[in-house]
Amino acid sequence: MHSYFRLYRQDIVQTIRLAIPIIVAQLGVVLMGVTDTIMVGRLLGAAYLGPAGISNSITFLISSIGVGGLSIISALVSRSRGENDHEAIPKIFRAGIWVGFFLSLVLSAVNVLVIWKFEIFGQTDFITEISRPYMLILTLSNFPLLLFVAMRQLCDGLANPKVPMMITISALFLNVGFNYMLISKIGFTGAAWGTLISRTYMLLAMIAFIYNDRFFKPYLKMAGGYLSLKPLMMKILKLGIPGGFQFFFEIAAFSFAVVMVGWLGEAQLAAHEVAINLASTTYMMATGIAAAGSIRVGAALGRNDQNGIFRAGTTAFGVVAVFMTICCLVFMLANHHLVSLYVQDDQEVVKIAAGLVMIAGIFQLSDGIQVVGLGTLRGIADVNVPTLITLFAYWVLALPLSYLLAFYFDMNVTGVWIGLLIGLSVSAILLTTRFYAKMRSMKR
Repeated sequence: MHSYFRLYRQDIVQTIRLAIPIIVAQLGVVLMGVTDTIMVGRLLGAAYLGPAGISNSITFLISSIGVGGLSIISALVSRSRGENDHEAIPKIFRAGIWVGFFLSLVLSAVNVLVIWKFEIFGQTDFITEISRPYMLILTLSNFPLLLFVAMRQLCDGLANPKVPMMITISALFLNVGFNYMLISKIGFTGAAWGTLISRTYMLLAMIAFIYNDRFFKPYLKMAGGYLSLKPLMMKILKLGIPGGFQFFFEIAAFSFAVVMVGWLGEAQLAAHEVAINLASTTYMMATGIAAAGSIRVGAALGRNDQNGIFRAGTTAFGVVAVFMTICCLVFMLANHHLVSLYVQDDQEVVKIAAGLVMIAGIFQLSDGIQVVGLGTLRGIADVNVPTLITLFAYWVLALPLSYLLAFYFDMNVTGVWIGLLIGLSVSAILLTTRFYAKMRSMKR
C-alpha cells in the first residue's frame, strides 16, 4: 500500500482534490431525500418512514436516468479540454442544457404515470394514500434538479467544482429549515415542498454563478444557433442514455427491493429505509470519486495518453477502495448509533435496521468498486457493454436471489439484502475486468 501511494502520489492528490467538491455536490442530489426521511421520522413518527422512503426511492429512480445520463457531459468537456478544442465546450454546455430539459419533460411524464398506477407496488392503503401527493411535488422538483445537474457538468469537466459544492451545502441547510417549518405546519407533504424550494434555489444559484464568473465567460461564447447543437445533443443522448440506464438498473434494483420489503411488513420497510438511506449516502460519495475518475480518464484520452488513462483509472479504484473500507468499519462498529439518527421510539424497527446496517457495511467495497468501474469506462466512452453488465448483475442475478432468499428460504428482509450484496459483487468484478481489458486492447 505504501509503495502504491508513493508511485501514484500525484494522481491520488489530483483525484481527491477533484473528487471532494464533486462528492459534496453529488450528495446534494440524494441527501435531500435522506434529510426528508430523517425529519419525517423524527417529527411525525416511524409510521411515516416507509411512505417517505418509498416515495423518494421511486421518484429518484426515475430521475436517475437523467442524473446518470447527464454525467457524460463532464467527460466530453474534459476530453475537449484535453484536445485543446475550446470551441466545442460551449456547444457541449448548451446542448447539455437542452438535453436536461428534454429529459425533465420525459421523466416527469413517466413519474406522473407511476403515481397514477401506484397500486401496482402492492403497498398498504395508508402508504398509497399519502405517497401520491408527496411524489407529485417531488416530480415538479425534477425540472430544477436535472437542469442544475446539466449545468454543473461544465464546472466538473473544467475541474472547477467548488462553487457547485457550496451551492449544494447551502441548499441542504435551506432544505432542513423549510422541512422543519413546513412539516410542522402542513404535515407529511411539507418535506416534499422543502425539496422543491431547495432544488429551485440550486438551479437559480448555478445560473447566477456560471453567467457572472470570469472563469466561465470564454466558454459561454458559441458560434452558430440551435440547429448547430443537434448533432451534439444526439451524441449526448447516445452516450448518456446507456450511462443513465447503468445508474437506473442499480437504483431500480434497490427501489424494487423497497417494494419487496414492503410486502414483508411496515416495520421491515421502515428498517430497510433507514439502512438504504445510509448506504445511499456512501454510494453517492463513491459516485463523486467515479466522476473524478471519469473526468481524468477523459482528459487523458483527449491527450491520447494511454498511460495517463491507466493511472487515472487505477487511482480512482484505489481511492474508492480505501474510502469504502473506512465506511464499512463505521457501519459495522456504529450501526446502532447510526440507526438512532432516524428512529428511537420503535425498538422493533431499531433492531431490524441495526442488522441491515451491518450487511450494508459488508457491501460498501463492492458498491464503490462497481460505480468507479462505470465511471472509468464512461471516460473512454465505453457505455453499452457496462449497461448490459449492470442489467445482468441486478435484474438477472440480485433481485431473483433476493426474492428467493426472503420468501422461499424465510430469511425475511435479511435475504433481500444478501441478494443485493451478491449482485453488487458480481458487477464490481465484471466492470473492473472490463476496464483493464480495454486498457490491454488500447496498447496493441
